[in-house]
Amino acid sequence: MRLDDLRPTENVEDRRGAFGGMGGYGPHIAVGGGGLGVIGILVLALLFGVDPSQLLNGTVGTEPAPRQEVQSGPRADDAAYQFGRKIVGSAEDIWAPILQAKGVTFTPATFTVYDAETQTSGCGLGSSSAGPFYCPGDSHIYLDLSFFNELKSRFGAPGEFAQAYVIAHEYGHHIQNLLGTMSQHGGGSQGAEGDSVRIELQADCYAGVWAKNADKRFHILEKGDVEDGLRAANAVGDDTLEKESQGYVVPDSFTHGTSAQRVRWFKRGLDTGNMDSCDTFSASEL
Repeated sequence: MRLDDLRPTENVEDRRGAFGGMGGYGPHIAVGGGGLGVIGILVLALLFGVDPSQLLNGTVGTEPAPRQEVQSGPRADDAAYQFGRKIVGSAEDIWAPILQAKGVTFTPATFTVYDAETQTSGCGLGSSSAGPFYCPGDSHIYLDLSFFNELKSRFGAPGEFAQAYVIAHEYGHHIQNLLGTMSQHGGGSQGAEGDSVRIELQADCYAGVWAKNADKRFHILEKGDVEDGLRAANAVGDDTLEKESQGYVVPDSFTHGTSAQRVRWFKRGLDTGNMDSCDTFSASEL
C-alpha cells in the first residue's frame, strides 16, 4: 500500500500496556467484523472455549481487570499503530463527504488500541480473543494490534491491505451506526439469511467503497493489494472458520456470511465505490 498521502487520525485512544481501560457495562452487543470479526463472535466462542451467551451479552469477565500503568518507550507494534491511525484517518476523509451528500451528519469513530482486554462503555469487557470489534454504545473501534500477526500466520492473509480491510470493515459498522442501520437491524436474527449476516456483509461492502474512493483520492493501491484484501475476506467466512474449528458447517449459526459472500460483497463495494450498491437488506440473494 502507498500511505504517503494519508493523514493519521487524532480520534485515537492508546490503551496499550494498561489492562481494564475505561468505561462500564451496558446492553449493547459489540459488533465483530473486520479481522476476526471478520470472525463471528459465536465461532470465536467455539474456538476459544467461551460460553457464546457471555460474549453476546457482554458479560465475559465482568469483574474489571486491575489497572496498570501504560508502558513508556517504543514498542514492537508502534508501526502497526501508526498504520492503523492512517487507515482510520483516510476513512474519516472518505466517509464525511459521502454522508454529507446524503444529508447525514458525520461524526468520527474513536480508534482504540489495547492489549489483551479493555473496558468499553456499552459493550462490556472487550477481549482480544474476540478479534477486532466495533461498539455502537461508545462509537469506538477496538483492536488488539497482535491480531495483525494472526491474520498473517493463521489466516494466510499477509499484507497491509488485508489489515486495512479489517479496519475499514469495522469503520463500516460505524457508518451503519450513524445511518441508524444498527438500531434497525442490530437485534435481528442470525443464520445464513439473518440480519446479523446482512449487517456484516454490508460492512464488507462499505470496506470496498472506502478502498475504491481512497485509491481514487490518495492513490493507495499497489500491485497485489486487492488480492490481499480478497484473500482476507475469503479466509474469515463462517463456513471456512467452522470447518477449521469443528470440521463441519452449521448455516443456522452463521453471523458474518460465507467466504464467497464476504468476497462478493467486498468486491461489489470495491468495483462500484457507491454505498448504494451495498443494500444487503433488500438483496434477494446474498
